Amino acid sequence: MGKIVVSANVSLDGVVEDPTGEEGLKGRAWFRPDESPDGAAWAADELREARGIGALLLGGRTYEWFAERWPSRTGEWADLLKAAPKYVVSTTLTEFPWANATLLKGDLADGVAALRREVDGDVFVFGSGRLVRSLMENDLVDELRMKVHPVVVGTGERLFGASGVNRGLRREDTRMIGDGIVLLTYRPLRDA
Repeated sequence: MGKIVVSANVSLDGVVEDPTGEEGLKGRAWFRPDESPDGAAWAADELREARGIGALLLGGRTYEWFAERWPSRTGEWADLLKAAPKYVVSTTLTEFPWANATLLKGDLADGVAALRREVDGDVFVFGSGRLVRSLMENDLVDELRMKVHPVVVGTGERLFGASGVNRGLRREDTRMIGDGIVLLTYRPLRDA
């Protein structure tokens, strides 16, 4: 049985939007792996994480972002993401050009429960801010991995925003990625 793992790059002030400056925060990039002193360590950690993917669960905008960039990439990391089954949560997308992608239809909780039962390995959620908030609101996240980058962005979409969720978490692990990125791993506190 798989678990739902949210893996998020986040600034110190909680911003998850557009870390590389390619979209809404043009010119305000807060993490460029190829220019960062921690970039190589971050990429190595992303590859390690990708080796554990049983499937991807993505919001529509994040799926489109990946589908534009990853099919042409090469190497083990790209191969792992290309080969992974991809489940997309969207009310607007009708075409899924990136290999192995299908629309997750119906109720989110029912769909996630089915993924947990059917997927061999963990179901990873990258990006997908609105989806992550919905998953948290419905207590569907089994593990939250926050890669906290040493920068205050000041503006942009935050991972949790004003959701009205009061969810207790237990820290499972803390470790450094390079010299500046801190990986915080949490699991939700649930009633026994």
